[in-house]
Amino acid sequence: MTGNPQHTSTSSAVTGMVDHVLALAATWTRWNGEPVHLDDRVHTPHKAIRRVADHLVDHLAEMEARLVGEEPLPDHWHASATTTAADLAPFTPEDLDEARSRLTRLARTWAARLDALTDDQLDHSPGQGWTFRQLDRHLEESVYYADALGDLS
Repeated sequence: MTGNPQHTSTSSAVTGMVDHVLALAATWTRWNGEPVHLDDRVHTPHKAIRRVADHLVDHLAEMEARLVGEEPLPDHWHASATTTAADLAPFTPEDLDEARSRLTRLARTWAARLDALTDDQLDHSPGQGWTFRQLDRHLEESVYYADALGDLS
């Protein structure tokens, strides 16, 4: 991967997380329509994909705002506490194709942004909050949503 020569690539956390999520999602077209209840939350294939995508968008927007010296906009996601009617829909092969496209592009955008930063920017990031390197590692936790459903082969 070509990146900033001033540091080693840090983007493997996000791209690895998305690879893991999509590997599990490939089995979700067999989902029986019964939500999984775990940790006081309801989990479905669509909700898992939505939550991973929202998490990537949220922190990408935060990083971009901080890099240009702006306050990040607060997120108003309903997050994992809310399950929408759309979350309960069957997860079809077409939904899997959409998820692959969406999450792969988001992960690649995140990775490209990180790879363009210097080690100093990654470890001493502007504004309040975690460093960008810490945000990358935090995003790995998004596997939770996919792991809650697991492999439905």
